[in-house]
Amino acid sequence: MVKVATLRLFAFLLVMQFGFAFLEAGSVRAKNTTNILIKNILDLYVGALCYWMFGYAFAFGKPGNLMIGGGYFFFINFPETELPLFFFHWVFAATATTIVSGAVAERTEFVSYLFYSVGLTGIIYPVVSHWAWSDEGWLANGPDVAYRDFAGSGVVHMVGGTAALVGAAILGPRIGRFDENGKPVVIHGHTVPLVALGGFILLFGFFAFNGGSQASVSQPGDAEVIANAVVNTILSGAAAATVTLSLSRLHFGEGKWSLLTTINGGLAGMVAICAGCDSVMAWGAVLTGMIAGIVYQLTSILVERLRVDDPLDAVAVHLSGGTIGVLTAPFLVYPDGVVFNWDGPAFLLLGWNVIGGIAIFVWTAALSTVLFGGLQLAGLLRVSAEIEIKGLDIPKHGEPAYPPVSYQVGWHSDLHNLPAQEYGSVRVGNSKPARPRLPHEYQNNAYDASETSNGDTGIAPPVTNTEVNIQVGDENYNTQDKTTDQQ
Repeated sequence: MVKVATLRLFAFLLVMQFGFAFLEAGSVRAKNTTNILIKNILDLYVGALCYWMFGYAFAFGKPGNLMIGGGYFFFINFPETELPLFFFHWVFAATATTIVSGAVAERTEFVSYLFYSVGLTGIIYPVVSHWAWSDEGWLANGPDVAYRDFAGSGVVHMVGGTAALVGAAILGPRIGRFDENGKPVVIHGHTVPLVALGGFILLFGFFAFNGGSQASVSQPGDAEVIANAVVNTILSGAAAATVTLSLSRLHFGEGKWSLLTTINGGLAGMVAICAGCDSVMAWGAVLTGMIAGIVYQLTSILVERLRVDDPLDAVAVHLSGGTIGVLTAPFLVYPDGVVFNWDGPAFLLLGWNVIGGIAIFVWTAALSTVLFGGLQLAGLLRVSAEIEIKGLDIPKHGEPAYPPVSYQVGWHSDLHNLPAQEYGSVRVGNSKPARPRLPHEYQNNAYDASETSNGDTGIAPPVTNTEVNIQVGDENYNTQDKTTDQQ
């Protein structure tokens, strides 16, 4: 019988995807917003189909072996009692794929996204989850020890972070990200508030992500484990965010209190605690977060120095955070960790987690290299320089996230007042910028060209028979706006 309460808890996992969507949308330039959003949506849709067809079979299908599952393709002979588990791991698989979309944003061909989405959701993640979380997997059946990763520091985040590193490295940096001397040039996202909104949503989603990894809510002891996981998640995230904020102010951020660094640092802390959130003590969660915050900063600097362009800092958040989680959990989990038991079994647990982390990295890096390298050789990985410069939204999707014509005021069209510029591949406005008039200037028809010596007040004149020139690619459109002021 499917437990409704468990499904309700798992449903909150989808909140993670909402957070990733907003975080990534705000972190890219306006001309690529539609492109990144459709990828976040398709992470769920494409992922659901792939996971139904073969992903779940590779992960938990029976009969299986130490390396891979072998049944339940297309839900054939699939036991209904495992439906919650399917839903849960489908969201985890989509999360791993979403991590990659941020790292390769703003220059990737849409068709290549479809290929790597299928590969990650249907093959790379399912095999790793079989190793660690299936009853038959080799990591779960070590020599008198089991790989310790409660909520996926390694299984989910190291997989996503490793694939992101390989993909971004093969793809190459965005045009203009590094100057001719190799010095990094900051390319700002188009809206910090949207990034912050995504950060808030991810904070909430991590409670379900980590707490839901108990996979049950009705058995004795479930409530205590879930509560411990949720509390440790916020403590680790808080410690990491505070450390990164302080480092940003004192050293790494040129003396600034960086909001974006704080958001990513907090996420790195919550990623790191995934492995041991069910059983570390509160001080252990804080310590994990502090370490994760420091390593996040160092990894972000290292990735940039290697000239790997990662618009979302996905590698620093997920690969470094996940690695810290895999390594610190064997020390801090109670009562089996090295800190509490300085003995053979505790060090065996540490060694097995190290082996597991190495195996996850090597497997993911190898298959990602084949996947992204093959797309590169086929000429399917990267868009042309022209499309990259103009933006992906219009040529690839025909739907700009912020159409210039939608920014007209209520009384008349102010298109003629916009400075000539490109929105993606759309050029709109005249060459002379002028600010829109204020309400009292509409009422009084105020426009006094004598206010400046050259007759230019910088205030928009009344609109009468205004010509608007719009350029889309190589095509020009000329319109007449014959709206007049309303007194």
